[in-house]
Amino acid sequence: MTERSNTETMAGRDDAESSARPGRPIHISGYDRKGRDFYATPAWVTEALLRHVRFRGRVWEPCCGTGAITTVLQRHGYEVTSTDIADHGFGTPGIDFLGCGAVPDGCRALVTNPPYGDTGSHRGQEKSPAAMLRFVEHALRLTAGVQGQLALLVRFQWVAGQRAAALMSAGPFAAVIALTQRICWFDRGADTNAAQHHHAWVVFDHAHPPGQPPALLFAGADRPRPQGEPPRTAP
Repeated sequence: MTERSNTETMAGRDDAESSARPGRPIHISGYDRKGRDFYATPAWVTEALLRHVRFRGRVWEPCCGTGAITTVLQRHGYEVTSTDIADHGFGTPGIDFLGCGAVPDGCRALVTNPPYGDTGSHRGQEKSPAAMLRFVEHALRLTAGVQGQLALLVRFQWVAGQRAAALMSAGPFAAVIALTQRICWFDRGADTNAAQHHHAWVVFDHAHPPGQPPALLFAGADRPRPQGEPPRTAP
């Protein structure tokens, strides 16, 4: 799930039921979803990324929503350019990431919660994983132009998919940061069965040494970095 409106979604309850294979059990959270599937990324998720990765220069958040990821990045001293296809009262609205031909001036890293789930986007829009794959491929092309870095929050099972594996094998894949706690996307997530998926950050770095294997790292919400300890740069 994601915090955005141009954005990732799991299909709605009706879509899930109609598209399931016969005899396959359906998991329903029982919690009413917000319109257009807009959910902010919890701060601990971005904090987990920053415990392992140091970004070089200004960061672009192209699906900024209300600024959940941006706020954490800024708190850690990063300058951030925040854009979104929709207007949520934060950043620069009306910017379609897939229509951008380059990263904003001065940016050398892209950090975001991509706009597609594993079951599809908004009603009437194309389904994942093809849409998700195009998003990642476009992000890699843009960051390649500045020899930059790319960090994307994805469901962990996406990493094991054939399309993702082919993409990561061919690209400057630097690290997977597995989140050891599941993300509750709802305000009452702790009181429901909504937190049903594992997530991870996948990190690409166009300066990653060719042939060097990516790192497998772990992070959760329960281990803050000691004061004064610098973040680790993903190998």
